[in-house]
Amino acid sequence: MLGRRRGDCLRARSARGWLVAAAATAALFAAACGDSANSDGSGGGSSASTNSGSGLSGSGAGTGEGGSVEVENPLTNPEDGPPAGNPDGDCEIPAAAGLADSSNPRTVVGTGTPESCTGQAFVDAVAQGGVITFDCGPDPVTITLTEPAKVVNDTGPEIVIDGGGLVTLSGGGSTRILYMNTCDEAQKWTTSHCNDQDHPRLTVQNLTFVDADSRGEGEYDGGGAIWVRGGRFKAVNTRFFNNECADTGPDVGGAGIRVFDQFQDLPVYVVNSTFGGAEGFGNRCANGGGISSIGVSWTVINSLFTHNEAVGNGGNPAQEGTPGGGSGGAIYNDGNEMTLSLCGTKIQHNTVTTHGSAIFFVTNNHTGNIRIERSVITDNVGGSWYPVQPQISCHDDTPIEVIDSTIQ
Repeated sequence: MLGRRRGDCLRARSARGWLVAAAATAALFAAACGDSANSDGSGGGSSASTNSGSGLSGSGAGTGEGGSVEVENPLTNPEDGPPAGNPDGDCEIPAAAGLADSSNPRTVVGTGTPESCTGQAFVDAVAQGGVITFDCGPDPVTITLTEPAKVVNDTGPEIVIDGGGLVTLSGGGSTRILYMNTCDEAQKWTTSHCNDQDHPRLTVQNLTFVDADSRGEGEYDGGGAIWVRGGRFKAVNTRFFNNECADTGPDVGGAGIRVFDQFQDLPVYVVNSTFGGAEGFGNRCANGGGISSIGVSWTVINSLFTHNEAVGNGGNPAQEGTPGGGSGGAIYNDGNEMTLSLCGTKIQHNTVTTHGSAIFFVTNNHTGNIRIERSVITDNVGGSWYPVQPQISCHDDTPIEVIDSTIQ
């Protein structure tokens, strides 16, 4: 089971499970990860980068995976905060990253009025699984939860939560909003290999997540609004405002989303989504003000990360006398053999106390790569250890492919 990880880089993490490094290799990982991750390295500097790339492997946007699709976004001009997605993003969306079919719901939350759309009705609907939609009337509505909605692992395999652009789910400043964990026996084990199974496949779309707070979670920490382990997960046309998770810790993170163990190391898709988006709307956690993961690849398309904060102190592993954290203002990725692919995405005005004002990306065994296409990473503040590109903390041998993008 996953508990609170007072992480050090002596643990080699795999997207198919947790491997504890043998004593003979412990010193190697300490040197490879610990020394550089807490270095104040002098690399970096301002840079506006546009190049043709180097043919890196990975899950780049717009490359197919079943062809591309149009994704209608009902949250491009909302009255209640920034829109979903980067208005300047124009990358193609692979079919696998598009909207899930919600035309035949198993459960409809509400009976046509805002009053009928209660937090308990939503919690019950998620427990039933399948496709979930809402009928709360013609106007935008906020549904406030007093406990997390938890996915039961044998109620899929497809679990789709579609807010139609009208629904905001709120944690009321006291609870996480959504939880899925294929390795949590309380939510039912459905295979003998819970850390690498193809279901449930959870999609959240056309939704806003606000005021979630997972700081009271003891065992499965991080993931202020959403915490996921196993199966598949994607977020399409979603917004994350003012969500919080643990204030300190070297590895804990993801005020918006925290993810582990995706099936066959396939990527998490984040499409047309916003984390923060304007002053007063940002998310905050020890690490990863927007998203966080261990051993997981991400493909982020036409999305926006602004005004998020990594508020921990001391990095990973934690410097002596500190509680750890403070890395990855927008994005925090740790683990092995993973790819972070950004296309049509803007990362601005995020802040950190330690490393990676925009992105923290460390693979313990020096595998994995970053791909940045038609994206903008500027004006993120704080931190150190920028050996390759400004605002991105990673090993100096991490391949970063930058195509038609600005990083400065």
